[in-house]
Amino acid sequence: MSVSIGIDVGGTFTDIVLVDVQGNAVAGKVLSTPSDQGEGVEQALRAHAPSAERVNRIVHGTTVVTNLLLERSGARMVLCATRGATDLLELRRQDRASLYDLSMHHPPALVAPSDVVAADERVAPEGVVRELTAAHAAEVAQMVAERRPDIVAIALLHAFAFADHERLLATHVRARLPGVDVVCSSDVLPEIREYERTATTCCEAYARPRVARYLSGLTGRLRALGMPAPGVVSSSGGIVPADRAAEAAASLALSGPAGGVSGAALVARLAGFDDALSIDIGGTSADVGLILHGEPLVEAGGEVAGIPIALPRVLVETVSAGGGSIGWIDDGGALRVGPRSAGSVPGPVAFGRGGTQPTVTDAHVVLGNISASRISANLSLDVHGARQAIQELAGPLGASAERTAQAMIATADAAMARALRRVSVERGVDPRRCVLVAFGGAGPLHACGLADALDMRRILIPPHAGVLSALGLAVAPARRSATRSMMRASTAISDERLRRTVAELAATCDLAPGRHLAAVARMRFQGQGHEMEIPFDPAEGIDGLVRQFRHRHFGRYGFVLSVDPVVVSVRATVSDDALPVALARTHGIGWDPLTASDDGGPSDARVVGRATIALPNATLLVADGWTARALPIGGWLVEKEG
Repeated sequence: MSVSIGIDVGGTFTDIVLVDVQGNAVAGKVLSTPSDQGEGVEQALRAHAPSAERVNRIVHGTTVVTNLLLERSGARMVLCATRGATDLLELRRQDRASLYDLSMHHPPALVAPSDVVAADERVAPEGVVRELTAAHAAEVAQMVAERRPDIVAIALLHAFAFADHERLLATHVRARLPGVDVVCSSDVLPEIREYERTATTCCEAYARPRVARYLSGLTGRLRALGMPAPGVVSSSGGIVPADRAAEAAASLALSGPAGGVSGAALVARLAGFDDALSIDIGGTSADVGLILHGEPLVEAGGEVAGIPIALPRVLVETVSAGGGSIGWIDDGGALRVGPRSAGSVPGPVAFGRGGTQPTVTDAHVVLGNISASRISANLSLDVHGARQAIQELAGPLGASAERTAQAMIATADAAMARALRRVSVERGVDPRRCVLVAFGGAGPLHACGLADALDMRRILIPPHAGVLSALGLAVAPARRSATRSMMRASTAISDERLRRTVAELAATCDLAPGRHLAAVARMRFQGQGHEMEIPFDPAEGIDGLVRQFRHRHFGRYGFVLSVDPVVVSVRATVSDDALPVALARTHGIGWDPLTASDDGGPSDARVVGRATIALPNATLLVADGWTARALPIGGWLVEKEG
């Protein structure tokens, strides 16, 4: 029986899950290899994958783009911009990095001002004001060539509506620099807002060469094993083939976290929950998401490492709080946790791999929350070393090791609780009506503390919670999206034009028959400076879209305006949900963690806190006042007493 494999690369572990079409699953972990993520992927496959002929597909979640943005280690790029608009990346939105801290600054732009070349052209709402001539395009190409770039980005004013100047300039640059890739904003993001479009285009150019090299190397590794080329999960949660992903680098900025939220949504649906907050706590960071009506919330853009990327993405907020977060004392004598992490090398002291600094994982060991003698096949638990590290931190504080460990965990919980409030309360969602889906290696350890902080009463611990992100990757649908700018009042759009636009966009998304089509419009009232994303059914026409917009606007902001709405753009997304549908029909993930060999309890087990439950690849802490009940689909439902 063929299997689908999901592989999630984290800061500490690389997780792998194998799922067949009946929902049977096998999970495993290996240590991550930060110098080359592909090496860890290969190790995971060699350790856990079946024979190559049984592997139907391999889906990968990668942090390559996130890491290169954080480290500023992308390609050397030259940007071509309209004369008079060459400083967009420095001007940004003229907002401060911090409203009250004047010493704070935005991260530098991905391209130096000296590497921005001006093109003498101009397009205005009324049309071409200053035409880009072939002779001048050749001059610009020469100035670009003199800077010897690895890649070239072109972002001209209003190119979302008139792309001819970008195409002409790209033709001349390619002729002058054969073999150097050229990225046009009209291809990357054909939507309004010059700063966001330019920043997203630059991110694509900055990341594309390294992403292409990484995926090419990974594909070569898999072929050597006789396995298929990998698919990569994009920030919007869908699978992109490796060759396409290499040309859509900016869309991979939240590749791994998107898979985790998708996996949480699937398990929540199987457990009977429509609305959920998800938190994936790994060794380096915690990723928070929001699930409404059984689906991850997808928004149009956000910042990654201070860089705006205005492409659709599963809502994920990341905080530097994880099992490897290091505890330290600041100059004022206060205990701090993170953002520095011990990662996989050397890792927490308890892992016995050379770590010397106290981490959140060590704090849990000191408190007895993690008591297994072995964490994985390769790691034994060094309880003495963990206690000694926490005790050294506790000395200057004048506290016991246990009190210091409790304070470290509470500090990490506070940071994660703030992130959970930001993705829920700030969007008008009451967390108390949601279930908290906690996963990742450390998620079940912190779940009760986080739920108490938000006054939530139900927690869902998925089966094999420690590798749920990899499960989300294994069952992720193939997905393609296409966007078209409209910028018209709703009264000027006919039903026929709306339906034709969606159909034409869907036709560019080449997926097999049996696909699922979803349409989304970005809309605002005339005079507003922000949009809302509105899912709609093209069959209901423009009137149905306007009704949906007014309803959602009132639900989010508490009011509607009497002026006509404006349709800024339309996006069509085509997906193939074959594997998730097959899993849903079996009503469960075919592994059963509730056996004597795993959790030591029958499927109707009930545990009253305070207690710990050893899970495959994780540990569940049931706090005082909470009760855990094993679920028929696997995993645990933890509920507040009273």
